[in-house]
Amino acid sequence: MLPSAPCLRPEGSAIHAATPARKIKPGLAHLLSIVVPVYNEASTVAEVVERLLVIDLPAAREILVVNDGSTDGTREVLDALPARPELRIIHAAKNGGKGSAIRTGFAQASGTVVAIQDADLELDPAQLAALVQPILDGRTQVVYGSRFLAGRPDAPWLSILANQVLTGVTNVLFGGRLTDMETCYKVMLTEVARGLHLECNRFDIEPEISAKLLRDGHTILELPVRFEPRSRAQGKKIGWRDGVRAIEVLIKYRFSR
Repeated sequence: MLPSAPCLRPEGSAIHAATPARKIKPGLAHLLSIVVPVYNEASTVAEVVERLLVIDLPAAREILVVNDGSTDGTREVLDALPARPELRIIHAAKNGGKGSAIRTGFAQASGTVVAIQDADLELDPAQLAALVQPILDGRTQVVYGSRFLAGRPDAPWLSILANQVLTGVTNVLFGGRLTDMETCYKVMLTEVARGLHLECNRFDIEPEISAKLLRDGHTILELPVRFEPRSRAQGKKIGWRDGVRAIEVLIKYRFSR
């Protein structure tokens, strides 16, 4: 993502648990809102959308693709997709950052459950079904897809180390037991997502979500997912500055509200 405004200024300073969201009642009809934040992913976004349309899911779906001011032809690729009732394309006027796109998607979601799916094909959308099911069964309100529970992924050691450090800092500050704080696959009740009152606009949305979930007393169920990392040459956008910013965000939300 291009540079954009960081987190908005939060109000207040007290730390306390939020009012718990209600678990979903098994057996009811539910809608899964899949938010796809996109910035300059012209080569992969159509395939991601196609997979999301055809994969087996345990609930009806809506797909909200938020084009975050792309300049590489992503808009044209999205506009060329066949119209489908379960597919919504949202074009931002300018690049605001991944967090901005996720917040837009969460705000416009119609479903009882929301999930985030990146548009770069590092994570196969077919894995979403297993992540959504525990929420629909009423077992939990939040599920993360961990890239590390199934063994060491085929990623650069420096990237793995950075993730382990950030996840460790998260666990120390908030008393969590996460293995993958930075995962894209964050699935939760829409009521929970909106109750976080998210503010961050860039990649710092990931530590903000994790920090606020743990701070507010939510239990996060982690399940293993397969991960095919790409390099910066292939379009990977996150860098070391985002790691520094993640630590700043974690500290901020540990001691403020």
